[in-house]
Amino acid sequence: MIDRFAVDDSPHNRDGLVIQAWDNEKLIDAFISRRVMDEWVQPVSPAGGRRSLFRTEYNALGRQNLDAIARIVSAKYDRGPAFNRQHPYVEVLLSDIVGSGEAVDQSQLVRAALPPALERVVPLTRPN
Repeated sequence: MIDRFAVDDSPHNRDGLVIQAWDNEKLIDAFISRRVMDEWVQPVSPAGGRRSLFRTEYNALGRQNLDAIARIVSAKYDRGPAFNRQHPYVEVLLSDIVGSGEAVDQSQLVRAALPPALERVVPLTRPN
């Protein structure tokens, strides 16, 4: 049984939510990719199209929904290596979330402002 779940706020290079938990004295990493987080949160996309979450946003959602995420991770972890070939590492897929029936609490999600649009300057003539 795993416990002591926490969002990993360290400057890692993974593109998604990293959760750490413990199985007795063994550290367990769980991961939900940014794309899976985007699908889980998709209904709050701004009008006019989808917008991916930034790290601060999916980490905040992870902290806000840690109990739900812990239940999803625990269920997958408890199935063991026969159902999770990367055991003890747990990668949470969208199918795991959908199958769990867990809903994401987005009530405190604050979307960061988008950076200004970049304009590409194209020269009118080509230099020789």
